[in-house]
Amino acid sequence: MPEATSTAISQHDSINRVAEDMVAKGDSTVASRFEAQGARCRQCAEGVTCSLCTMGPCRIIPGRQERGVCGMDANGMVARGLVQKTNMGIAAYIYHAQEAANTLKATAEGKTPFEIRDQAKVMSLAQILGVPTDGIESTTRAVADAYLASLSAAGSSVFAEALAPASRKQVWSSLGITPGSPMQELVAATARAMTNIDSDYVSLAKAALRLGLSSAYGALIPLQMMQDALFGTAAPHEAEVDLGVIDPDYVNILPHGHEPFVGAALIELAKRPEYQRMAREAGAKGLRIVGSIETGQELMQRYETDEVFVGMTGNWISQEYALATGAVDVMAADMNCTLPTLAQTAERYGTKLVCVSELVRVPGVETNLDYAPEKVEQQAAELIRMAIDNFRTRQGAGRKDLPKRKIITGFSTESVLAALGGSLDPLLDAIKSGDIRGAVALVSCSTLSNGPQDSMTVAVAKELIARDILVLSAGCGNAACQVGGLTGLEAQELAGPRLRAVCEALGIPPVLSFGTCADTGRLLGVATAIAGALGVDPSQLPLAVTAPEYMEQKAVVDAFGAVAFGLYTHVSPVPPVTGAPDVVKLLTADVESLTGGRLAVETDPVAAADGITAHIDAKRAGLGI
Repeated sequence: MPEATSTAISQHDSINRVAEDMVAKGDSTVASRFEAQGARCRQCAEGVTCSLCTMGPCRIIPGRQERGVCGMDANGMVARGLVQKTNMGIAAYIYHAQEAANTLKATAEGKTPFEIRDQAKVMSLAQILGVPTDGIESTTRAVADAYLASLSAAGSSVFAEALAPASRKQVWSSLGITPGSPMQELVAATARAMTNIDSDYVSLAKAALRLGLSSAYGALIPLQMMQDALFGTAAPHEAEVDLGVIDPDYVNILPHGHEPFVGAALIELAKRPEYQRMAREAGAKGLRIVGSIETGQELMQRYETDEVFVGMTGNWISQEYALATGAVDVMAADMNCTLPTLAQTAERYGTKLVCVSELVRVPGVETNLDYAPEKVEQQAAELIRMAIDNFRTRQGAGRKDLPKRKIITGFSTESVLAALGGSLDPLLDAIKSGDIRGAVALVSCSTLSNGPQDSMTVAVAKELIARDILVLSAGCGNAACQVGGLTGLEAQELAGPRLRAVCEALGIPPVLSFGTCADTGRLLGVATAIAGALGVDPSQLPLAVTAPEYMEQKAVVDAFGAVAFGLYTHVSPVPPVTGAPDVVKLLTADVESLTGGRLAVETDPVAAADGITAHIDAKRAGLGI
């Protein structure tokens, strides 16, 4: 495997320092494999290839091969490919939501180490789902059952009907994109995207928009409500991030992935004196839980950091480098974003890698503890025993020279309202006066396709806050901002003078940490609340979305949901759509007259911020502010 020619693969010094050592050892990493791929196929980069049937693979070559064997043209090929990616994105969110509902029900039945910490969220779910309220345990069980039934119910989404603005529902109805239940939409769209079924790029684009809405309302919003019920609704607090949170003198377990369930059980058990005593008897200072990627974000949103739960490492590109510190005893990998080569890295650096989701299998991993709510306490105990046994061999070896950074995390719609005294009026007044020029939801992955890890994300966020635009960050892009120093109070100095004054008055950073990619629904809730308070449609607000380093399929379904919601949505790098000019025009221009939202593709951070700022200023002018 060719080595990377440069170890500067990241925005973050910690990653670059560990990467330098890994390159010197000849380790295979995301960076070295990215470089080894070399130049990409033009047709693949433009989205004009298809391998669905045995007559392919087909490709479009303008002037020579204008259609695939079946007759599909470039526009149909690209649009169908987008629907296929959107299908995978909504499927992942559906799976996560099912796990949340099953965990909620098992908790109500006393079968997990968890408790119902936010009963108000259960009651809100009951009202939406039409469930009678009769004691918290019975109501919670009924809510879980009703939600699972809603995933495949006929008709329009019950959550969209209850929570979407009336003006949006009218737009969706007129376009034929009113969202149905997630599984119904997934089945229909999967069949639609087969060979020789739907070849109309406009029809396919509408299906993708409908999937985005169904994902947001039918999966994302309810799954976060259920997780709030279980683990508490996020509230702002300090935490620590970056690779330096891993102290080699402790037994370290990294819950890793996108779901908080195993990680939360590990925290609950690790707080028990008997497990801390076992760790000390093995020669460690104690037992610690360290979050990794989105599981870390989920936990950090809800748990105060202390001597047991100490924060998180970074986003998905950080995972190999976290293991290469040599100080991780167990990595527990749940659903999403576990590298196929991670077992090799784990073995080289003395980590026990365990898959804790039935969906996750990694070559070379023999031990799997597939999460089940009723078994999670025993599973967490087994993971702790594995980690303590691993420490007996490691005996404190590992890097101690890596940085960590203090941040503020735990923002949510409820916590923003609390910070404003229970009313949106202070925020609205700041927007009307121009002290806050506008707000941008930064919901992004991390990729190497447009520069070193997190470089584009950090650059865009810095440009926006310097222009007095408040940023609400979620997903792997949230970790980019956290490790990049934008979610702590010191970042106030990077904000424009008017935004800085607001942040100083409220004691908040200019980039608010809203959690994970699954918190996209939570961000839509903020936009809905602001639009309702002003009496306008969300498409009229000085708001935008940016995904400066989008990477995978969940980002695609999120982007379609944002456009359907009426939001200007910046993405980078360039999606594989450029071989279909009509699709490009539809998504970047024509759709704005239909939904009020559109895609904006820009790979330069300053130009991206220019486009977002121009959009925000135009919306301010439209509102007369």
